Amino acid sequence: MPSSPSDVLVTNAGRSSASTISTDMETGSHELTVSGYSGSIGLMGVGHHVPSIQRRRAQLVHPIYYPDGGSEESADWISVYLQLGNQVSDGNVIAQIRFSLLEQMGEPVPSYTVTSDKKDLSAITTHSWGWPKFIKRKELEESPHIEGDSFRISCHVTVFKIRVEETPVQFPATAPSTDLHRNLGDLLESKVGADVKLRVGQETFWAHRCVLAARSPVFKAELFGWMQEKKTAEVRIVDMEPRAFGAMLHFIYTDSLPEIDEGDRRVMAQHLLVMADRYRLERLNMICEDMLRNYIDTTTVATTLALAEQHGCRHLKERCLNFFRNPGNTMAVMATDGFEHLMSSFPSLVKDLLSKVAP
Repeated sequence: MPSSPSDVLVTNAGRSSASTISTDMETGSHELTVSGYSGSIGLMGVGHHVPSIQRRRAQLVHPIYYPDGGSEESADWISVYLQLGNQVSDGNVIAQIRFSLLEQMGEPVPSYTVTSDKKDLSAITTHSWGWPKFIKRKELEESPHIEGDSFRISCHVTVFKIRVEETPVQFPATAPSTDLHRNLGDLLESKVGADVKLRVGQETFWAHRCVLAARSPVFKAELFGWMQEKKTAEVRIVDMEPRAFGAMLHFIYTDSLPEIDEGDRRVMAQHLLVMADRYRLERLNMICEDMLRNYIDTTTVATTLALAEQHGCRHLKERCLNFFRNPGNTMAVMATDGFEHLMSSFPSLVKDLLSKVAP
């Protein structure tokens, strides 16, 4: 006998469900450097791209370069296309790409920057998304953006993944977000259970051996190895600025930096970079590199380059070297005290640098 409407209501009573539609955004970029440009013209032929480099893992984005154009209609042009990796090939995925010719300083050239509309990736066939007429070869060859028979193109992709999830509601509340960083920060501030005293200049900091050892292999060796610090409750730390050391302790406990005044950010980042290298705090090192990249000008680039060279900061060093590619910048920097320090500390680096920017 068929159930009545009231039977259905009673059968489903007490049940509830919930669904969520969310959009995740991923970004990826790839910088392509073409060296020996003149030698590649006519080598591949129309419709043939330079073979892609083989990679061990699927990449989010990889540009394809046609030196002789992607078709007969674009034979006088350079064509660029996008090859998508496996990471963005499934599901409801919308993407948008941007290609840019880069100037010598590494910044996009607005007149040679193209951005696509947002597209559903399921409707895109292999190698079909891009610009057959990205830039005329004659225009490129006459532009200041090709130097030493070399130029650079950046490809940036933004991917939007749409997810729909439906799950039964079993509990009225969800777990709150983690508060571990706040708890450890309170532990540092309260000094409860602190078992090691760190003497920096005229200031004293109390901390917990286990926390320091868990975050820094250097502290681990000093506090739990066969070193003198294992046998004493006080550790003296030399050549460190107390306020910067306190900021590093805050990072060790909370994985974040305290509030820093804008006027102090560059100097504080320099001190913290030295400490991050000394105590092998890789994430702090990367944060400081990123901070210092925003403070590169004619008055700071020499000291920043010396710091990057001394502490092995490859990305920060490259940013400084790109600044020197402009001859006008180089002449202004050479008049600063920081450049004299750079010459006395790293003469071979300066010699190599000047040889690359000399007319």
